[in-house]
Amino acid sequence: MYLRMMAIIVIGMMACTPKVKTSLSQSQQALDYKEDVFVIGVAEEAPASAVELGTVKIGDSGFSTDCGWETVIEAARMEARKAGGNVLKLTEHKSPSFGSSCHRIKARILRIQDPSELTKLKQAAAPATIDSTWDYAKLYVYRHKGVGSLIGYDLYLGDSLLCRVKNNSKQEIRIYSKGPGKLWAKTESKAEVPIDITMGREYYLRCGIRMGVMVGRPELQLVDSREGQVEYNTIKTKKKK
Repeated sequence: MYLRMMAIIVIGMMACTPKVKTSLSQSQQALDYKEDVFVIGVAEEAPASAVELGTVKIGDSGFSTDCGWETVIEAARMEARKAGGNVLKLTEHKSPSFGSSCHRIKARILRIQDPSELTKLKQAAAPATIDSTWDYAKLYVYRHKGVGSLIGYDLYLGDSLLCRVKNNSKQEIRIYSKGPGKLWAKTESKAEVPIDITMGREYYLRCGIRMGVMVGRPELQLVDSREGQVEYNTIKTKKKK
């Protein structure tokens, strides 16, 4: 009876995760699970020197519930690490829709052999200062489709209201106050992240909602500008008439 119950639990957990399909043409020594895998967006070109190891597809199993953007990208990164790839080139991204509540992606698994070339790629993609002549910083606030689609919340920087964060939304906000502060939002509970603002820089804030007891709890995370740019550009919003 115990083994049967454990088997049911394991099958249930597997059903909740996204469907992963990997096809390899060649493989390298697997990377450590902590090693970073650089992500290149759909609209961007991969370096000519990168060697393709195969492809990965992350989809909906039909029972998937844990298939938000972060989960799907990390699943693809894990497959890349197994194959020895240190770069993921996204070739397709489908947001949650009426037919599926999951993010679905296709990507090429690539490897850049020269560590210095990989470092240059990362540095070129995420410069520390965008424009030193700005008297402001830019904050990109975004939220993918997902759970709690009807729940929105106000985002603040200190005492200043910045915007309303809604499901499947993205906004570019100019910040004119420099120095340390806190970004925060509150529904039934409060979430906050520290930020140290420098003029001329761009910051990316990934927002979400975690289901709570009654309403839902805000999720806020400042992410690397490169990763944030890729995620921000995947969000397709309706044009205002």
